[in-house]
Amino acid sequence: MAPSTSRLPVGRHFAVTWSIPDDFGGMTEAMLRRSRAFDRVCATPVDVLTFDARPDYPELVERLRADGALSGGIRILNLYDWLRDHELPAVNGHPEFPTADPALPADSDGAVRLRGGDVMSRLRQDAQGRVLQVDHLRQDGSLLLTDRREVPRRGEPGGRRLVLHDRQGRPVRSWRRIWDLYADWLDALTAGQSSYFIVDSKTVAGFMAQYRRRHVVTAHLVHGSHRDAAGQVKASRRAALERAHRFDVVAVLSRSQARDMRRDLSPSPFVAVVSNPHDGDRPPPSQTARAATSGVVVAALTRRKRVSHAIAAVRDANVARTTPITLDVYGDGESRTALARSARDDPNVRLHGHVPRARERLGQASFALFTAHSEGFPLALVEAMAAGCVPIAYDIDYGPADIIRHRRNGYLIEAGDVDGLADAIAEVVDQPEWRRRRLRARAIAATRDFTDEAVCAQWANAFELALLRRALRRTPAARTLLRRWPHLRRAPAFALRAAALLARTAAEGRRRPAARRGVSRSQGAVPGW
Repeated sequence: MAPSTSRLPVGRHFAVTWSIPDDFGGMTEAMLRRSRAFDRVCATPVDVLTFDARPDYPELVERLRADGALSGGIRILNLYDWLRDHELPAVNGHPEFPTADPALPADSDGAVRLRGGDVMSRLRQDAQGRVLQVDHLRQDGSLLLTDRREVPRRGEPGGRRLVLHDRQGRPVRSWRRIWDLYADWLDALTAGQSSYFIVDSKTVAGFMAQYRRRHVVTAHLVHGSHRDAAGQVKASRRAALERAHRFDVVAVLSRSQARDMRRDLSPSPFVAVVSNPHDGDRPPPSQTARAATSGVVVAALTRRKRVSHAIAAVRDANVARTTPITLDVYGDGESRTALARSARDDPNVRLHGHVPRARERLGQASFALFTAHSEGFPLALVEAMAAGCVPIAYDIDYGPADIIRHRRNGYLIEAGDVDGLADAIAEVVDQPEWRRRRLRARAIAATRDFTDEAVCAQWANAFELALLRRALRRTPAARTLLRRWPHLRRAPAFALRAAALLARTAAEGRRRPAARRGVSRSQGAVPGW
């Protein structure tokens, strides 16, 4: 792949998530795609950071590389695996001998996590299932870290103490909060170098919002809708978004969500609009190797996705039809059993479960259905359009209306309207082939802003703006400008550059008398303006 003309800022680049599950979906898929784009297009390696205690990361990395999910410049660094192989730098003033807690005995009744046949961690819980202590071990069986969560009194949850041990079993570091351990880890990874963190997971976004270092730029990418059904900030996102202004940039996937987020959050953060890249390495989609009656859904089978609406719409569209419309559903989740039960007697609906390469089937489908309650900007929608599927989507917050033009490159249906969904399916199936081809061509063209090159350029611009805003905040004259014209906080790059130049020139003017500079008031303060 040819190098991009857009260059990401020089420094270490990180993608931050809580974990990588086996059957990961849209958010993790988008994070890995973006990281591959940074690596392949901008020649910028990316370290993906995880904080969970999953014991089999080495095997997971091998599988992901074999599947092509990780390119050569992407590493997955897990907190506990890193601590097993590295030492945290010493901290001045830290107690030399922290208090140590006794490790759980090898024959304890608690749960264990295994890597092969080796115990990597032990867990002790109370009768109610609350965690009292977790011990993390090295692969040779030596104690790595005790995480005790019953500090005031044994057997009663409360307080916390984490103690790190060296290979000789000596306690060397301790923390009262897990966030302090996280911060020390990130400090060790960055080692004072310019570093850029994109936080994908809301689980760790609350911690990353308070991780502030002069050499670190933090961006929180909000993959889903931040609003609930009542139009309020979702409880699941409130902890992170209440601190959103502490991020250097908050990124969202659509202009409409950016507008709403600026209205909903106070103080308002700097919000940038970026895209998730679709898989641009696939060959151009075929216009002939697909039946007009074939439909597809690629989604997690959860209540939020409302896949039952897609099944019901196909069933309604098949009434009195001689050539049946088919629907292939790829995905897994809590609703799969109920969906399988409802589709049991319908041969035209096929549930395939989780299929790792399900997106490769998009090129064989005529149309794709999107019926979720809410989204950020579904990656599956862009992928379906890029593959030449005609998208038929509920008009929800956010995403579909930003890319679909009704009856020009797809169909927008009022959210929850199953009858309207069925009518749109029938219209796609029954229209002449030349009209379907035109819809497909326009759908493919609409995804041009979602290529690897476009996404790298968007992130390069977002980081540039974040750096300019940070420079302005550190300049007294610039802070005065921002107080007078607060809209500059959301200004594009050229305006921020102009503000930075004005502020710098004003500061230099205060330091040097005008007579010595040889510039009169009538000549102006900024050369070239």
